[in-house]
Parts: sequence; C-alpha cells; structure tokens
Amino acid sequence: MTITEIPRDEWVNFFCGFNQRHKGWLVNAEIVGDEVRAQIQARQLPFQGITPGLRDGTDEIEIIVGDRPDQHLSHTVKSPTRVCLRQTSEGADEALEIQSTSGTVVLRFRSAILPEMVDGL
Repeated sequence: MTITEIPRDEWVNFFCGFNQRHKGWLVNAEIVGDEVRAQIQARQLPFQGITPGLRDGTDEIEIIVGDRPDQHLSHTVKSPTRVCLRQTSEGADEALEIQSTSGTVVLRFRSAILPEMVDGL
C-alpha cells in the first residue's frame, strides 16, 4: 500500500480528477475523531463528488455520496489540514483521508480497482 499526501495548492485539480475517475463508485464514509471510535456515516453509497472551498483561514471540503433522497449524505470538513490518498501496490485508489482539527473522514471504496478495469469504461 502507498499513501500519498496531496499538497493544499493541488487540492482543486486533484479533486476534479478524482471526481471524474470515481463518480458512481460505491464507498463507505467513516469519521474518526480523537475521542470517538470510527463511526460509519454511509455504507455502500455511490460517490458523487468532493468540492473544496479554499479561502484563507476558512477552508472547507464538502463530500457528497448517495444518489437518492433517502440515501444521501453531504458532509463538510471544516478547516481541513491534510488530504491523503491510499493506493494498492498496483496503483488502484483504495481510500481517501481528509484530516482536520476535529478528526478524519475516510472514504473507502468497496473495490480497489484501476478505473480502466471497471466495466463499461
């Protein structure tokens, strides 16, 4: 497994490409805090996208999963400090971690597979 930290000045371009490669992929979203065990917020919901709102001192990153009103999660990470991508030894994206002062949001793909190996692409 490889973990790559994405520099802040690359977040906008990184998330744009990440969204295009993974839209509709099934993910679990969990929140891990310093004082709280991992809490699953979404299970096996289609990934819709991540939008960074980067302003001096008030950065936010919005994560959206689910494609139906009854199965939808929008979570905003306030004051993100670090974005890391976990990849398998083959180079497939396995998970994305967004750290902030209040904890970490982890998006885990149901299947870690190279995008070009997905049916229909």
